[in-house]
Amino acid sequence: MLKELVVNAAPHETRVALLENGTIVEVFIEREDETSIAGNIYKGRVQRVLPGMQAAFVDIGFDQAAFIYVDDVLDTASHKMYQKFEQDTDTDTNGIGNDMDAETAAEKQVSWRAAVAPECGIEDLLTEGQEVLVQVAKSSIGSKGPRVTTHISLAGRYMVLMPTVDHIGISRRIEDEAERLRLKEMLLSLRKNNFGYILRTRAQGIDKDTIEKEIDFLTKTWEDISARSKTVSATSLVYKDLTVTFRAVRDLLANEADKLIIDSKEEYEHVQNFLNKLMPDVKLSVELYQGKESIFDAYNIEGDIARALKKKVWLKSGGYIVIDQTEALVAIDVNTGRYVGKHNFDETILKTNLEAVKEIAYQIRLRNIGGIIIIDFIDMKKEQHKDKVMAHLNEAMKKDKSQTNILPLTELGLVQMTRKRIRRNLSRTLCEPCFYCNGDGHLLSRKSICHKIYRDLLSEASDMMGNRFTVKVHPEIAQLLHGQEKHLISSLEKQFSKPIAVYPEPHYHMEEYHIFESVLKE
Repeated sequence: MLKELVVNAAPHETRVALLENGTIVEVFIEREDETSIAGNIYKGRVQRVLPGMQAAFVDIGFDQAAFIYVDDVLDTASHKMYQKFEQDTDTDTNGIGNDMDAETAAEKQVSWRAAVAPECGIEDLLTEGQEVLVQVAKSSIGSKGPRVTTHISLAGRYMVLMPTVDHIGISRRIEDEAERLRLKEMLLSLRKNNFGYILRTRAQGIDKDTIEKEIDFLTKTWEDISARSKTVSATSLVYKDLTVTFRAVRDLLANEADKLIIDSKEEYEHVQNFLNKLMPDVKLSVELYQGKESIFDAYNIEGDIARALKKKVWLKSGGYIVIDQTEALVAIDVNTGRYVGKHNFDETILKTNLEAVKEIAYQIRLRNIGGIIIIDFIDMKKEQHKDKVMAHLNEAMKKDKSQTNILPLTELGLVQMTRKRIRRNLSRTLCEPCFYCNGDGHLLSRKSICHKIYRDLLSEASDMMGNRFTVKVHPEIAQLLHGQEKHLISSLEKQFSKPIAVYPEPHYHMEEYHIFESVLKE
């Protein structure tokens, strides 16, 4: 399978698309605003401590204060207690690549809070006005401010450095026990301090010199961060994480993608320098795009992104899925649409659901949908059909690198699943609430607006002293009141014995109208 990274680099926005055999499967968009601050490190100031929620607000220099939970506040005593708790409960926290399911992780957090939180509450760790070094774990999403942590981590190509934790971990995706032992022993022999390290999946088979170079590089980075944090004032940026282009090069190139194509000569040169510095021994394909049309148009990406913002997605068979994103969850509905099948009803439903599974997994990954997801498949009577659909769904979601947890099909035919959410999804990144409907997603129908005007005229008529009414409305409403709904105006004119003039106002909102009274000279 040919995998390519296509990069559109502009002065204030960078877009990276991951293509598999020419089809976009993931897109990353970064702009110069507070939506792209995940991984950055700030010197913040505690604004408010909330013992009732075991959390606090931290000012890091943005309009929205950052949010930090007690579990994300580093404290020597509490950290030692947590390490002992891990040993006592025999859990494995290998970090990146951890395949612990969400339910187990949630139970672990509840147990930890029950065992330890009473002894180290948030009020014991933070005080209002205190300066604290924090890293953004999640950028702001909607009305929620960014989530931060004092557990700093610096990601390299082969490992993650955790300078505040004394812990060695190996990605669980490295399953060979001999290789895991080799990596751990090699890392321990090279470690010169009590920093924590997690070896990433791509570290499998790595040699000692490469690991040593990356340890030195990450350690030097942390030393620079520590020194800078002592000189800057609170609410200042201390360390800016790699741009989306360089993260794609570090994390995807040579592992998830075979080559990178970029349309900016300046960024192309930066990428080459980055590769020479970070991976001098690895030969990677980086190409400068020099075509006349936009690189995303040349690779047919613009249209795919536009379709990924639509609620309805058609299936090849004629069925379709509808994706509704709400504040609490994302609901996905499967429908047969124009597909009527060829044999029997049960087979038609099964084929539609199986086709929908593939498209749903693709759309979740492309749109970067996170949080709670509810899928409403078409009702199936046969248990073997239900099992087949669930097996295909679990298999399809394996391509997704984000942590997901899929629960069994319910009696109502619903599938509940969660997907780890770190950054904004595609629609929140590219769209904003409709100024016309204020984000409600619907307007009053034109006929309802006409009837509302009728009722308002009826209630205001008794208080008006003039002998003529003027109603200013949106042009489409005026057309209705002069045509199909003309009887509403006629009945009022007969009842009041007063003329009613309806005038269109092109700049009016569809639901906007104004009623005036005037004196008509005889």
